[in-house]
Amino acid sequence: MSSKKSPAKKITKGVNPPAGGESEEVFVGEELRPSKWDDYIGQKAIKENLRILLQAASERGTPPEHILFYGPPGLGKTTLAHLISKTTGRAMKITSGPALEKVGDLASILTNLTPGDILFIDEIHRLNKTIEEVLYPAMESGSLDIIIGKGPSARTIQLELPPFTLLAATTRVAMISSPLRSRFSGGVFRLEFYTDEEIEKIVKRSAKILGVETDGTAEKEIAKRSRFTPRTANYFLKRARDFAQVHKKTLDKNTVEESLKLLGIDEIGLSPSDRKLLETMAKKFNGGPVGLGTLAAALSEEEATIEEFNEPYLIQMGMIERTPRGRTLSEAAYRHLDIPIPKNLQEKLL
Repeated sequence: MSSKKSPAKKITKGVNPPAGGESEEVFVGEELRPSKWDDYIGQKAIKENLRILLQAASERGTPPEHILFYGPPGLGKTTLAHLISKTTGRAMKITSGPALEKVGDLASILTNLTPGDILFIDEIHRLNKTIEEVLYPAMESGSLDIIIGKGPSARTIQLELPPFTLLAATTRVAMISSPLRSRFSGGVFRLEFYTDEEIEKIVKRSAKILGVETDGTAEKEIAKRSRFTPRTANYFLKRARDFAQVHKKTLDKNTVEESLKLLGIDEIGLSPSDRKLLETMAKKFNGGPVGLGTLAAALSEEEATIEEFNEPYLIQMGMIERTPRGRTLSEAAYRHLDIPIPKNLQEKLL
């Protein structure tokens, strides 16, 4: 998403229909997004907390309190925001941290809210400090302090805002300052990785919506390679569907294996970039420890990509470990790569 676009164009009400230039995948993605709480599989504790929060607010006749969702990409943070909007019957305006470049961008959005509206800010960790500080009084007291002019002639005006709910999502909660985090009085919720059983149910639901017929084995095969993430599972389902359609095959376990092999996805869901990272650590750095910056340079990759895309799943699978001295490979990684375990690691294991 380009930060040069006008933030106003990034704001929508409800579920926004894609612009004419966007691909069919966007339509399909929206189609697969659950529209009822019963269709949202997993995250039981969060759903129960939200049910109580929303019901209590409804009985009081007040907007729900501000809520922050965090966790790795693709776990359903944006979907939860859409469900809250549907449940409360409130209009939701959507923007993102990078889109809010100036204080005026935020002021324009907030002053155009109607009572009870929901504002959803994705990637809120990318808000700049100045805008973040303007957000504090808006969240706490429903007011907006704007400084007009510069130097000795500068003056502050205070605008009263209608009651609203701020929903926010981030993949990097540590980058959100404590003052901002503490103002999410409705709760700060971490979305957990899904189980294979939950992913299998999600794939079955998606296949039904897409009109894809399977023999019952495809869902399990997709689930075990999906990195415990619904977005990845739905992506694999669509690619396996395409492969089966083009090759005139039944969508079964074998077809899923063939289609994902073509994408470079192995039997436990590791991508080519995951394997390259593990192989680089094993062959160039003798299994580590190796610092993130050094590893990123060796891979010609950005540190943020390694931290946000590769590491969460590799750590979850027990392939790498983070230590004070850097990243290290585990025995499981060497076995998966079929590379001999170095003597220093063998001695440690003994």
